[in-house]
Amino acid sequence: MLDISSPVRVHVETLLAAQNDMGVCDAIEHYAPAGKPSAMTAPHLPKVAGIDSTVPPPAHTVAPAAATPYAQGEPQSPAVAPGALIQDRLAGWVSDLTTLHELTERLNRTTTLDDALRELLRAGAALVGARRGLVVLEPADGLGPDTTIGLGLARADLGHIETVPRSATSYGQLLDVNVETAAAALSEVVQADLLADESLDPRQREVADRLGFAASYAAGLATESAGRIGAAVWLYDEPAEPVERQRHLIGLYVRYATEHLAGLVALDRARTTVATLREELLPSRLPRVAGVQLAARHRTGPRGGGDWYDALPLPDAALGLAVGSVTGSGPSAVAAMGRLRASLRAYAVMEGEDPVAVLSDLELLLRLTEPARSATALFAHCEPALRKIVLAGAGHSPPLVVGERRTEFVETSLSAPLGMLACWEAPSVELRTEPGETVLLYTDGLLHRTGDPMDRAFARLHAAAASVPPGIREDPGAIADHVLRAVLPDGLDAVDSEEDVVLLAARFE
Repeated sequence: MLDISSPVRVHVETLLAAQNDMGVCDAIEHYAPAGKPSAMTAPHLPKVAGIDSTVPPPAHTVAPAAATPYAQGEPQSPAVAPGALIQDRLAGWVSDLTTLHELTERLNRTTTLDDALRELLRAGAALVGARRGLVVLEPADGLGPDTTIGLGLARADLGHIETVPRSATSYGQLLDVNVETAAAALSEVVQADLLADESLDPRQREVADRLGFAASYAAGLATESAGRIGAAVWLYDEPAEPVERQRHLIGLYVRYATEHLAGLVALDRARTTVATLREELLPSRLPRVAGVQLAARHRTGPRGGGDWYDALPLPDAALGLAVGSVTGSGPSAVAAMGRLRASLRAYAVMEGEDPVAVLSDLELLLRLTEPARSATALFAHCEPALRKIVLAGAGHSPPLVVGERRTEFVETSLSAPLGMLACWEAPSVELRTEPGETVLLYTDGLLHRTGDPMDRAFARLHAAAASVPPGIREDPGAIADHVLRAVLPDGLDAVDSEEDVVLLAARFE
């Protein structure tokens, strides 16, 4: 039995224990020496081609020394001590484990599906020694999302690849096969020399020649729980294929990456469902009412929230405008928002000329049906022919009037949000606008997204409205866009914001 020093054993075992959660310890079993001890005297395999330069090679790896010739009659001995070869081989395993750990850590830091797919392509290219590639995301259940992302390939290049008959492509062979289990889908397709393959599809040969790739390696993306979700393909500029060691490493990495991608696919579907539900619950289009022009802007936070707006024609050529916010986030808040908005529309049709009565009925309904939830709301009954607005608010921010001669907040009475008091009631406020003035209704999310205290946020909103250029004052949509750009320098799509934003603009002629 070969003698391995105790420090070496402890070092390797400690690292393997740390890496066990990643599932990459299979590399040790794969590369474990077998057979006679003399088989271990061969030089270890070269390190994985194309490993990212940020992953440092092990400093203690020592290449086997060359054999030294001996004079005739002198006893010959091995060129390298067996212990040094074992340490060198163990160092190679440690290098592989370190590389996989570094690549999976990078993947774990991705939070969006597109970023994760791009990281998969970059890491896979490093592991198999390729320069370009593409990943086709196409879940087998048909629920999406379906997308194709390239590495080192422009959109036009991807378009050329998509002109190849699907059955002739390596990703098509992985995605279109009927599989009974996810394990069967975890396969690979190796095309080591495309141009030398006489059975190659003529269109595929033409595209390969046009784009300058001569070989490809494809791996299926599938899990036991989610099934097949896609395939990744890496392209070589010259005839080549990954060696056994590289294929084992890419297999370990793809197995882990696919689980991460499956989680992001499920998250993307949930967000899409909430966003679609929310869009359906909000007005599909704003009504056209003589004497007033309308425009609305809104964005939903990543978890989905309860901010909403509405505009509906009322009897006697009147118009009802409403904005509000339901506490909480996620699907439950979106559902509560839909119920609240539908109820307000019914009350507005019956008694819209009295905004206080509308909000009082809404408060009673909320307190009886959802006692654990509160909401803010503002309802305005407008008579465009008279440019007259009667409004009432429940814990909501005051509207802002923007015109050539004034930019000011409407003075409304202080009131608690709906559901906070046993009986809600607050006086209404009457407002008359000048021709060409615009009234802005908004939710608190617009102020919260600034990150400033509320007094500074109100001041920023007022300054943004006062700075509207004269050339766009006749377009409520342009006014809304200008205000949003001035109040939110980072834009509405800031990924670190949990706040919804609603801005409803009504310009009276």
